[in-house]
Amino acid sequence: MDQTVDPRAKSFVSVTTDSHFPLQNLPYGVFSPRGHDTPRVGVRIGDMVVDLTVLQEDDLLDEAELPYGIFACPWLNPFMSLPAEQRRLVRACLLRLLDENEPTLRDDRDLRARTLRPLHACELHMPVGVPDYTDFYSSREHATNVGIMFRGAENALMPNWLHLPVGYHGRASSLIVSGQPVVRPQGQTQPVEGEPPVFGPSRLLDFELEMGFFIGAGNGLGYPVPIDRAQDHIFGLVLVNDWSARDIQKWEYQPLGPFNSKNFATSVSPWVVTLEALEPFRCAAPPQEPAVLPYLAEGDRHTYDINLEVHLQAAGEAQPLRICASNFRHLYWTMAQQLAHHTITGCNLNTGDLLASGTISGSTPDSFGSLLELTWRGTKPLRTAGGAERRFLADGDTVSMSAWCQGDGYRVGFGEVTGTVLPAHLFGNAGR
Repeated sequence: MDQTVDPRAKSFVSVTTDSHFPLQNLPYGVFSPRGHDTPRVGVRIGDMVVDLTVLQEDDLLDEAELPYGIFACPWLNPFMSLPAEQRRLVRACLLRLLDENEPTLRDDRDLRARTLRPLHACELHMPVGVPDYTDFYSSREHATNVGIMFRGAENALMPNWLHLPVGYHGRASSLIVSGQPVVRPQGQTQPVEGEPPVFGPSRLLDFELEMGFFIGAGNGLGYPVPIDRAQDHIFGLVLVNDWSARDIQKWEYQPLGPFNSKNFATSVSPWVVTLEALEPFRCAAPPQEPAVLPYLAEGDRHTYDINLEVHLQAAGEAQPLRICASNFRHLYWTMAQQLAHHTITGCNLNTGDLLASGTISGSTPDSFGSLLELTWRGTKPLRTAGGAERRFLADGDTVSMSAWCQGDGYRVGFGEVTGTVLPAHLFGNAGR
């Protein structure tokens, strides 16, 4: 079913031309009306949230033959697990109901009041219950920059990097939705090489500009997903900030990679954008040399043209400053390759699993997706909007990331993923 929406199509819901959420998008999320404690599934259009529970109860989504109450749920997982064709029928119903020329919702004042809720009157929640989380290292530019810093230009990329999408298993329990603060982690570091480690709050706290995708239908244990079927298992994408403690990471990562330096928080945007909404922005992925092994070779090698930005608002300052502008299309390893490689052993992915891209950096210094790169390991500090110096993040700093595809007179976007750094919780002040 072709669900590419005419770029000229409009909704009766007011949407500005710079909004991330026009009729062409319709991302899914989980919300609760302020004053109510019952989360449910919704779709965003402009600055309104469409309550899908109401639409189903009023028999306006019957064409999709959905299980009763599937949207009266604190997670998207039950809906995500449905066959893709059934989910596409829901999108088709929504596109019709929200169109400016369709009177069903537009002209029914009572139905409209029960279905459309102002965003400011809603609390947004983590959209998916995530059973497992994997983070990749898919940007050649980022991997090269980090390699140069720590190993020199001649050994920038490790021998395996051009042959497989490198990744590690993250911590699903510390995934948080945009807007939740991030407590500075503490742990072991080695400030002076050759001397014993010390314990304390991380002094080199960083962000990582990433995107991630959620698994819809999983695969059975022992049954790898062929690369030409990988897209069938992808429900949609979100914006991700994988916060990192660089000093903890440097001391701990050999020989098994990141652990405490990554397990304290990963922020996720609240709206999940579907592949159908991104289809008009499909573009060629970077060429790969040397040729990859057959199980990673793509007959239709593509990615998406998604603009990415990072803003930093320093503690005590009134204005943020854009410090990075990158693009999802830079990634060397595609989502299909990440998924195929993840399952090639027979590893079973489950509905709701999150696979993140790793830091997305471009080729120019202003497109580097982390402070580690932007300040070149702290040797080239940047200035904030108010003139403060930053090598890494300070307590009270707020990092905001945004992502969008630019169409002809409209955008399809992800909104923001935002987090503010709080001081470390020292022993004796533990919370639950």
